[in-house]
Amino acid sequence: MKRQPSIDIVRGIVMIIMALDHVRDLMHADSITQSPTDLATTSPLLFFTRFITHLCAPTFVFLAGTSVYLSLQKTNNFTETRQLLLKRGLWLILLEFTIVNFGLFFDIGFHTLLFEVIASIGFGFIALSLLLKVRSQTLGIIGLLIIVCHNLLPLIPFAENSVIKTVLAPFFSPVVFPFSGRAFVMGYPPIPWLGIMLVGFAAGKFFELAEEKRKKLFTKIGLSALVLFTIIRFINIYGDPALWTTQKNAVFTFLSFMNVTKYPPSLLFCLVTLGIMFLLLAFADQFHNKAKEVTLVYGKVPLFYFVVHFYVIHILTLSMLFIQGFDWSQFEFASGTFGRPKGLESGWPLWTIYLIWIFVVGLLYKPSQWFGKYKAENNFWWLKYI
Repeated sequence: MKRQPSIDIVRGIVMIIMALDHVRDLMHADSITQSPTDLATTSPLLFFTRFITHLCAPTFVFLAGTSVYLSLQKTNNFTETRQLLLKRGLWLILLEFTIVNFGLFFDIGFHTLLFEVIASIGFGFIALSLLLKVRSQTLGIIGLLIIVCHNLLPLIPFAENSVIKTVLAPFFSPVVFPFSGRAFVMGYPPIPWLGIMLVGFAAGKFFELAEEKRKKLFTKIGLSALVLFTIIRFINIYGDPALWTTQKNAVFTFLSFMNVTKYPPSLLFCLVTLGIMFLLLAFADQFHNKAKEVTLVYGKVPLFYFVVHFYVIHILTLSMLFIQGFDWSQFEFASGTFGRPKGLESGWPLWTIYLIWIFVVGLLYKPSQWFGKYKAENNFWWLKYI
């Protein structure tokens, strides 16, 4: 089975968008003190700067599952695929807690350990390695049940300090565990994200369809997901822990309507983001040739790009602080503020963030292109893990 370019195109799109979120996180003037989705302090542009990047993680996780399915169909070797998934899963978790965490915080003491998207994908690969011989349709149903039902867990009346709640909570919702002056933060609870990966794995079968039939199916799925999102969100009873409310004007009421929960990914979050993803997959092959060429460069080397872009953005963040007159002794790395001093104004306005984002993406084009070519021309074992 030949490689599906639409997967790499869409993956490339979300990798490009992802850099915007991380530039904003590290360098925007208000990112340390305010949330871009807090309707009391945000602006529509800032809100949607954050909202559009919601597309990244679910697409990344979904397509990771899809790629596993297509790889398995290509090799038809369950043992080899299981071993590779297990090793990749463990490697991704290790990578998250070392190179990725350091790239994010530049904290040599690792005072904050974040379990985020890379570790969550690693967990998903390990789980999938144990489930490979289960029918893909069954895994898809399990994944859908997780996506639809995991928001019910907080409604179960477990005793506050019960063993069951203590054990289950980190798998389903964000939790912070302090230890020895440090903190382990479960930012991406693995079970809800596993649900997305399982659905992605099951959807791999759709890529075996003829191009025109696949396009029609993905368009139908994408539009149906967005319609279902609108209906469930309008009813305003279930689907997201944050209900929408009438705000000071129509624009902010719409922002409240669209303000869905990512941590953990709610049903409504999944419907709107994966609905958009399916529409992108449906039409990816019809994009302008230059757009396809550019997005393919990033989409073929997602992990390489993911790791390197953090270091580039963080170096730019430190440069920003020097330009703004801060001394190295004022930098705070252990506090989780990326080096930015707490209590002191730092960072740049949103229009500057967009310019820096474009610069970062452009700067990484040639390295990504080189690594993609290197990976295609060589068969070293370690390239399977990058």
